[in-house]
Amino acid sequence: FPFSDLAMIDGDDDDDDMPRLSAATVAALREFCAASMEEAARLSDQYTVGALREDWVCSRPSTPHFHSLVTSNTPYGFVLKGMSQFWYSNETAARLAEEAIEQAGKQGRIACVSAPSVYQKLKQLASQRENCSSAVLFEFDRRFSAYGDEFVFYDYSNPLCLPEEVLPQSFDIVIADPPYLSEECLSKVALTLKYLTKSKILLCTGAIMEELAGKLMGLKMCTYLPKHTHNLANEFRCYVNYESRLFS
Repeated sequence: FPFSDLAMIDGDDDDDDMPRLSAATVAALREFCAASMEEAARLSDQYTVGALREDWVCSRPSTPHFHSLVTSNTPYGFVLKGMSQFWYSNETAARLAEEAIEQAGKQGRIACVSAPSVYQKLKQLASQRENCSSAVLFEFDRRFSAYGDEFVFYDYSNPLCLPEEVLPQSFDIVIADPPYLSEECLSKVALTLKYLTKSKILLCTGAIMEELAGKLMGLKMCTYLPKHTHNLANEFRCYVNYESRLFS
């Protein structure tokens, strides 16, 4: 409410029945209101694609195409500094999120495996709609633990090491963005995806993984071209195992 309309106890007013507050009380109320608005904005912004932009330190990279920044012989125990997530463009995050929502159906469940951009966009859309799909983020980057119960720590090197409450075939669709363009990585991620999904898989990875994606999961390359906020060294594509608008 507009605090400027409140009558001050020390102000002049001929109506003795008019409620009045002291200047100190009004100032306190204004401060409380400002803090409340700031917190509301923070909660809204946390689901903005790319909201977690700060540099980070980890024991093993988890983000897409990290191999373009780190040599292949970098040991997993080596500490890396100044690395950030590679975010999809807002258009790509929205397109993939809408695809997942459509395929999951009303009140469906969506698993985002190493795909925080899509998870964040899904949460944004869910806040604007009724009976929207729910989403869970499976991610190595523990910064996303800020999302509480919707965050599950995930290390592709242990593809089936998941909490017991994560049941098999419990998601209507799984969208994944494996951290490396390698046969070893995709083969292990494939085990996770098959465990999580009832049937539908949406994979985002390099064009060079097309043959292996088809062999492991029966996926076909889509015509849609996903984009990132920064150009990547490798051609990036989407793959699915169902009829999709991403083919048009």
